[in-house]
Amino acid sequence: MAGIALAQLEAQAASTAPHFAPKAKHVILISLPGGISHVDTFDYKPELAKHHGRETQGANTIKPFFGKRGALMKSPWEFRRYGQSGKWVSDLLPHLARQADHLTFLHSMVSRSNAHGPAIFQMSTGFIFQGFPSVGSWISYGLGSDNENLPSFVVLPDPRGVPPCGVANWGNGFLPAAHQGVVFGGESNPIADLRPPPSVSAPVQAATYDLLTEINERHLMQNPGEDALVARIKAYELAAKMQLTAPEVTSIAGESEKTKELYGLNDPASRGFGYNCLLARRLIERGVRSVQLFNGGHFGSPRVNWDAHEDLVANHTKNARTFDRPAAGLIADLKQRGLLSETLVVVTTEFGRLPISEGLGEGGRDHNPEGFTSFLAGAGLKAGYWHGATDELGYKAAENPVTIYDFHATILHLLGIDHTRLTYYHNGLNRRLTDVHGHVIREILI
Repeated sequence: MAGIALAQLEAQAASTAPHFAPKAKHVILISLPGGISHVDTFDYKPELAKHHGRETQGANTIKPFFGKRGALMKSPWEFRRYGQSGKWVSDLLPHLARQADHLTFLHSMVSRSNAHGPAIFQMSTGFIFQGFPSVGSWISYGLGSDNENLPSFVVLPDPRGVPPCGVANWGNGFLPAAHQGVVFGGESNPIADLRPPPSVSAPVQAATYDLLTEINERHLMQNPGEDALVARIKAYELAAKMQLTAPEVTSIAGESEKTKELYGLNDPASRGFGYNCLLARRLIERGVRSVQLFNGGHFGSPRVNWDAHEDLVANHTKNARTFDRPAAGLIADLKQRGLLSETLVVVTTEFGRLPISEGLGEGGRDHNPEGFTSFLAGAGLKAGYWHGATDELGYKAAENPVTIYDFHATILHLLGIDHTRLTYYHNGLNRRLTDVHGHVIREILI
C-alpha cells in the first residue's frame, strides 16, 4: 500500500526540471496590497509639481475609479537622486533609496482592472477571476523544493491581518493541492500546533502516525486519484519532518543584534514585517523555493494597507514605516551574504494611484491601473536600472508598457522556466500562468 501511495504522490506532485539554466534558485515575492502610489515613491514627476492644483480637461481628463475627480496633486515628499545610478526616490522610503543601485525598476506596469479584487487576483494568479493557481504554486509545481523537510512554498502574511482576497493569493487552484502555499504565523507563534501536548509521548505519537498512514493509504487504494487525500498524506509526512526542522528555522535567537537592527526589529512599527523578511532569508537559505510576504492586511478601519483614498500622507507614512527598513534590510543582507546572486526579490502592488487628488480639497489618491511601478532585485537582473515610463504626469504607461503577463513570464524565466511550456491540463485546456499572453522583458536581463 505504501508503494501505491508513494507512486500517486510522485505522479501528482512531481516537479519538472528547469527548461534551461536558471539565474535564480529561489524567489521572495513581496506584495503591497491596496495600491502604493508610484508618483510618491519611485516615479519622479516634476511636471506634476509644476501643474499642482490645476484641473485636467478634454483629452487629458483623468478618470477616477470612484468618480471623485480632483485637481493635479504634487507629491508631499521630496525626491532625491541616489547611488551611482542617480535614481530618483522620494523621502518616504529613505532606506530603500540607499539600495537603489541594487534595484531594477519597471515604471510602466499596467493592470487589467482598477478594482482591488480582480487586480489582486491578476497579480497573484495571472487572471482577474478566482480559482487559478498562484505564482508561488506554479513555481512549486515546476521546480519543487531543495529541502524535503520544509514546504516548497511558504506564505508570511502581515502580522496586522490577512491580505485582501486571502487564500486566493497563494492558492493552488487546479494544480495538485500539495502546491498550495503553507502559511506561517508571526514571531510569537510561527507554526501553530507544531509540538504535541505534553500528555502525548513520542511512542504514542509515532503509533498514531502509523495508524493514520495505514488508514489513509487504504482509503487511497479505494479512491485512486483523490488529489485532496494525496495532499493530506503528504501534509502529514511534511508536518512530521517540520517538527524537527521548523523550530530552528523560525527562531532568530542566533541572529546578531546588528542583523536584527538591519531588519528593523528594534522598532515596534517595523518589527512584525521585519521578522517576516528575516525569516524569508532563513527559509531560502534552507532550500525553500519561494516565499511570499505581505505588507498590508485587510481593508477596513483603521486602514492597514496602502489604499490611500482619504489621507495619502497619513496612510503612506504609516505603511512605509512598517515596510521600508525591513525590505531594504533584506536586500542588503542577501547581498552581503552572497545570496542575492541566486535569489530573485520581487516587490509589487496591484496598481498605482492617480496623479490627481480624490475630490476637490481632498488629500487622497484614487486607483490607477494605467501605469504603476514594480521593482526587482537579484539574480540575472541589470542592477541600478529602470525600464519603461509613464507620461509626464504619471497617469498612463507611455513607454514600453509591461503587462502582468510579461511580469510573470520574466519571473519564471529567471527561474529557468519557459512560461509557454509550464502547463497543466485542466478542463480541456493546457493552462499556464500567463494564459496565452506574455513576453519576457529581456531589456532588464543581464
